Formats: sequence, structure tokens, C-alpha cells
Amino acid sequence: MDMQLSPQQLKLIIKEAAELGAVIALTKVGKIKPYLKKSEAFRKYGRANIENWTEQGLITLRKDGNHSAAWRIDRMEVEVIVRSIELLRYL
Repeated sequence: MDMQLSPQQLKLIIKEAAELGAVIALTKVGKIKPYLKKSEAFRKYGRANIENWTEQGLITLRKDGNHSAAWRIDRMEVEVIVRSIELLRYL
């Protein structure tokens, strides 16, 4: 299957890849946390989106401990989903 990409589409793919690379780099050097609290993810990406992606198995909720421990979400899992949706919207 031969798919032609316009210069604008290629530019968008490169932009999204560069931004993901920046998130990875910032996470590795400790400038941003590798995990988001569930409440942070709700605020940033929307409660409905996070719950939907969790139900679909696209992201995994992790709990630090027992009882009152906070739920965490891997930042890269969410970032990859968000960027994929953006690319699909424009391609």
C-alpha cells in the first residue's frame, strides 16, 4: 500500500515525534515526573477521556500502596495516546 504524505502531514508527524522525545528526555533527567496522579490526568486530559482509555485497556492505572494510596498513570502511555489521536485527526 503506497500512501502519499503532504508536506504539512509530514511536518505534523515530525512535530509530534519531537514533542514525545522531549517528554521522554525531561522524564529521564528528572525535570518532570514519569507518572501523573489520576486527578492530574483528569484535569489535563479530561475525566471522560482517561476513563474511556482505561476501559479500553490503552492505559493502566497503578496504585502505590494499599488503602489510601493515590492512583498513578504512566505519563508516556497518556502522551502517546493523545499524540496518536492528534495525528489521526489530521491525517
